[in-house]
Amino acid sequence: MHVMIFGCGYSGTAIAKAFMADGVRVSGTTRSNDKAAALRGQGIDAFVFDGEVLDKELSKAMQDATHLVQSIAPRENGDPLIKLAGDRLREMMPKLQWIGYLSTVGVYGDHKGGWVTEETSCTPVSGRSKERLEAEDSWMAIGAEGHIPAAVLRLSGIYGPGRNAFCNLKRGTARRLIKKDQVFNRIRVEDIGAATRFLAERGLGGIYNVTDDLPGPPQDVIVEAARLMGVAPPPEQPFETAELTPMARSFYGENKRVSNAKLKAAGFTFAFPIYPASLAQLMQSNSWRG
Repeated sequence: MHVMIFGCGYSGTAIAKAFMADGVRVSGTTRSNDKAAALRGQGIDAFVFDGEVLDKELSKAMQDATHLVQSIAPRENGDPLIKLAGDRLREMMPKLQWIGYLSTVGVYGDHKGGWVTEETSCTPVSGRSKERLEAEDSWMAIGAEGHIPAAVLRLSGIYGPGRNAFCNLKRGTARRLIKKDQVFNRIRVEDIGAATRFLAERGLGGIYNVTDDLPGPPQDVIVEAARLMGVAPPPEQPFETAELTPMARSFYGENKRVSNAKLKAAGFTFAFPIYPASLAQLMQSNSWRG
């Protein structure tokens, strides 16, 4: 097995670690030489990829890859890898046995706090979620044409070591925004790694929600983290009057509870299914800083 990860950032590195735990060869791309050096320091065969050019070294590594994970966000003109390799993917990756595409639960749009499953129709609100949905469809089509299982992993709000409510509290950037009945799901980054490996090893295709068991108000996460840290939570702020970036505000325009029942039915077990226990583990293991 040789896993090639396009976009070996926060989630991509967790996926790499999940495979490397059993000695699997992993290659990954990043946008800078410094980041490539850091990935090599973790045992990942790293390549610089700017989304525009597949150089000779990267193309050679692709020839040998058996499993592909695409984590790079689409652009206005589409998915960068499909743009460069879509029609020739079979030719460029002759050993390819499985494709994984990292997407977002944002593709579902707003469901007024109701539950959504993989069967729920997608009505994306933001431009970036519309682009994700188009990329999902394209990767599924590429898989179907090449007779390669293609899995779409729809991820909810990602957190874990180095990226969590404790870090935000320490930096003084944590906010307790109150919007009536608003809930979000979230997902621990190690569970993203484990779920990707699970689907890849079983050659499973299709759409899967990779998300926790406990959708809840975002302010509750801040309160719980503050309690575990032994600090006072920030004051409550009404969402309507809070100063927010357009992107931050757009997240609050979507309200849904995302079900992970399909992934569990396939046999996957989440290590961190609820955020209170997950936050407690980050604190107790002192791994929250990353």
